[in-house]
Amino acid sequence: MLELLAPAGSFEAVIAAVQNGADAVYLGMDAFNARRGAKNFTEEALARAAEYCHVRGVKVYVTLNTLVTDRELHLVERVAKTVSRAGADAVIVQDLGVIRVIQQALPEMPIHASTQMSIHNLDGVRRAKELGAKRVILGRELSMAHIAYIAQRTDMEIEVFAHGALCMCYSGQCYMSAAIGARSGNRGLCAQPCRLDYSLDGIAGAYLSLKDLSLVDHLETLETCGVTSLKLEGRMKRPEYVAVVTRIYSELMQEMRGPTEGERKRLAEAFSREGFTDAYFKGEKGPEMMGVRTEENKRTPRFFDGVKKDYSGGEYQRVPLRFYAMIQKGQPIRLAASDEDGNVIRSEGPYPEAAITRAVTAGQIEASLVKTGGTPYFVQDVQVLIDPDLSVSAAQVNELRRETLAALTLQRATRPDRSEGIFRAGDPPPKREEPPQLNVSLLKAGQLTAEFLDLRPSLIYLPLGEILEQAETLRPYLEREGIRFSAILPQIIWDNERDEIKKQLFEVQALGITECLVGNMGHIEFAKKAGLTVRGDFGLNVFNAETLASYGAMGLQSATASFELKLAQIRDMGKAIDLELLAYGRLPLMITENCVLKNAKGDAACESCERAETVPLLTDRMGAAFPVIRETNCRNVILNSRKLFLADKAENYMDIGLWGVRLAFTTENSRECCQVLERYLELGNYEPGEFTRGLYTRGVE
Repeated sequence: MLELLAPAGSFEAVIAAVQNGADAVYLGMDAFNARRGAKNFTEEALARAAEYCHVRGVKVYVTLNTLVTDRELHLVERVAKTVSRAGADAVIVQDLGVIRVIQQALPEMPIHASTQMSIHNLDGVRRAKELGAKRVILGRELSMAHIAYIAQRTDMEIEVFAHGALCMCYSGQCYMSAAIGARSGNRGLCAQPCRLDYSLDGIAGAYLSLKDLSLVDHLETLETCGVTSLKLEGRMKRPEYVAVVTRIYSELMQEMRGPTEGERKRLAEAFSREGFTDAYFKGEKGPEMMGVRTEENKRTPRFFDGVKKDYSGGEYQRVPLRFYAMIQKGQPIRLAASDEDGNVIRSEGPYPEAAITRAVTAGQIEASLVKTGGTPYFVQDVQVLIDPDLSVSAAQVNELRRETLAALTLQRATRPDRSEGIFRAGDPPPKREEPPQLNVSLLKAGQLTAEFLDLRPSLIYLPLGEILEQAETLRPYLEREGIRFSAILPQIIWDNERDEIKKQLFEVQALGITECLVGNMGHIEFAKKAGLTVRGDFGLNVFNAETLASYGAMGLQSATASFELKLAQIRDMGKAIDLELLAYGRLPLMITENCVLKNAKGDAACESCERAETVPLLTDRMGAAFPVIRETNCRNVILNSRKLFLADKAENYMDIGLWGVRLAFTTENSRECCQVLERYLELGNYEPGEFTRGLYTRGVE
């Protein structure tokens, strides 16, 4: 049976979810929680919520799913222990460093790999298992076929989102909110710039705002696929919303049917962005997936007024139990209750008396025992052993039933007794004394010239597909002595794309390339099996030394520091493997499964995409223009409107223990590439007309 996992941004939302049929709830505390804007839970409220849920047979998963700095790791340990002692059944984690903390501090605590880990293929799931995760929450972009492929080839629990908000960007890979306003989605404070209007070629539209997801028509298919848990999004939404959506999904899952028109309407009225979409699940994409909140959508539905009364005024009887009663002459009345978790409570009451007029019957005893209204329990079976000619009052049986259920409730509320350890950060290796080498990444082969190579960059990264498409053009450069090249893997590689990528890796190896840059842990094995040296890109979200060490254990030679970190934080990070810094270029703010250009222009965009001489721009209401470039298989990367520029601030990063500094060239022509490289080599005076220092000094919230 599928688990129905409901959101809870407050204790009232916990009640709303549980009383409307949720099998589990997920919630967050004030710290390390990707929905820091919700009410969230104090230590006391969390313990209360866990007790409330466990009595009713509902599991509690707590989100510790943000990136954390080195200085926060010991606070993570304290919070995680608080979560465990409160009775949480699992923690949801994004940061690999947090996983290392929990494994040391709470070795028995189950870990769920957050969708923020950007896991979208079978190799990513296998990596999560090696890290110690019990469950993986897959990316929302995957189709039914890809979900089934993964679920049927692993013994990991697979969780998928079934209802609620869809991000335009792959979760964990969106840096737009951080770049624009220093509010990081990876730190729980996304300002949702994707919900704003942008213009493309002068035409305004909601090009980045997807409709909410709804898989109400696919519940049986999801179970058949091998999915463990269906997740409802909505920790920022009101409890009444949680109640309505949870109730509908619960009833549909129990009856394994599609929704009625009335249920569809109720879901849409509770919250929608011009309707819902299931396109990704069906393997589709397109402009019909886009939607916004209209004024009509924003009105609070009238039926919300009665919803709270429904879930706060009663008790959903969801916990099955069995009663065993023994009424024997000369013995006290004995009653036992057992639940499906193996809890057994035994109670004794007064002695039965000899019957004067009419003896009590088994049926009368059973009638008293099944009266469990107002409790979470319903009686599945009653067995009564009774001697003849005895008298017991209904009041005595009722009181014994109440005492027994009260004791059972206490036992069910008992918190797990988990062992605890102490997190000890790894000893930092000696600080690298030599200055960092200067690396470059290019988007196109045409950016590479003999003049550029004469400047002797230490390492040149080029996209895998571009290397193979332009092999003949690149061959003289690839054969040039003393110049090292590295292939950049696509940021997203679905399972049906894996074989082609593997083939291409062997092809670039034949061209003499021995290194590979990966941006997702699910891609590491591809490169290793091809015999390439593997380096980590920004998409790995390296935020602390423990994460860096985790990637070192996976076989990475180097990794890239998150550009949401301050330089001081990068300086203080223990560097178990080589660390690289992005020091120039238009930073990638989003990777999208939907093609923004095709959604806006239709097939005409595809016809002009390859031969386009100018890069399309998404322009926001402030006039900032964000270039949109094509990724593999018509995905898009949205770049920052301003170039990161640090050439005149080299003293700030030259002695912080870096292995490499990378200049990322995207929209620049070959001449600009040379000018920028010369400036970073202190051979020129180039400066972009408009630039940013990034987040390296101000950091993110």
